Amino acid sequence: MAHNIETFQNGKAAFVSARQDVWHRLGTVTEDAMTAQQALELALLTNWNVRKVALRTEPMLSEEGVTTLNIPDQFATVRTNPVSGTPDVLGVVGKKYQPIQNEEHTDLLNALVDESGAHFETAGSLKGGREVFVTMKMPQHMNIGGIDAVDLYLAALNSHDGSSAFRFLVTPVRIVCANTQAAALKSARSTFSVRHTSGASASLAQARQALGLTFKYQEAFEVEAERMIQQTLTDTAFMGIMDRLFPAPAADAPASTRRRHTDQINELGRLFADASTNETIRGTQWAGYQAVTEYIDHFAPAQRTKWTSSTGTARAMRSLSTPVLNLKSRAFELLKA
Repeated sequence: MAHNIETFQNGKAAFVSARQDVWHRLGTVTEDAMTAQQALELALLTNWNVRKVALRTEPMLSEEGVTTLNIPDQFATVRTNPVSGTPDVLGVVGKKYQPIQNEEHTDLLNALVDESGAHFETAGSLKGGREVFVTMKMPQHMNIGGIDAVDLYLAALNSHDGSSAFRFLVTPVRIVCANTQAAALKSARSTFSVRHTSGASASLAQARQALGLTFKYQEAFEVEAERMIQQTLTDTAFMGIMDRLFPAPAADAPASTRRRHTDQINELGRLFADASTNETIRGTQWAGYQAVTEYIDHFAPAQRTKWTSSTGTARAMRSLSTPVLNLKSRAFELLKA
């Protein structure tokens, strides 16, 4: 999700957090425990009334005069803007697509909280309302090697533009520098989806399935992380892996491209060998993985788009995009070998 938190014309941001969040720094911040409905209301995610509207061509002049043609089996998804009350077009979908309202997930999300003891942490809207998210923090954190604390989050993600199903993502976050982890674990899935079809209403069974994947993922992640923190990794070995993860540009590449790559490799080496965030885990495979995630989340250049208000938020939201998650997963695989 490499897109910015949605901000409306009145300056309000479609975001709520149970604390001052390290990624977004936007929206309403509250210290109180929230129900799903409260989280959605505070994040301006209620009363959108997402619906399908038949697509038509622009008026055109023909022998019969000015006509408008319907486009078969194609619909626009439209919401009511929660601030202005005007309609917003979110995407184009087919006839089988059924919108899932943000409020439809409250029973499912509350069931997750009740079953697990988790609490709602953040909720917000991205990409002009095309995507929305709610995150829940699991009640107990992992303490890798007895010295490196990692919290576990369950993120519920939905799209209103037909780009993806309603889905859950298990997201470990390292407390010391708030890095979003993305480990490639063969023994545990990290996602679970509910399709946008007529039978996609939330249920307790779906909540339990989502919790099941969360607990299985946590167990597998903790086992692998514990092994990595016990394995030494030299500076030379780490830099060799970085050369594979971030290949050097061709010799005839522009000087600016080669210079950026050199800066990238140097920064990765600094994070592994000298960063204070790795002080207690220095010289281990786990430190190597954390150096990569810290670089991606906090130091890698990020391009602003029409959806991002600053480079900081562009980098923050990019940390959960598919290419970045894949890059972190590849780093995990290389470093734990």
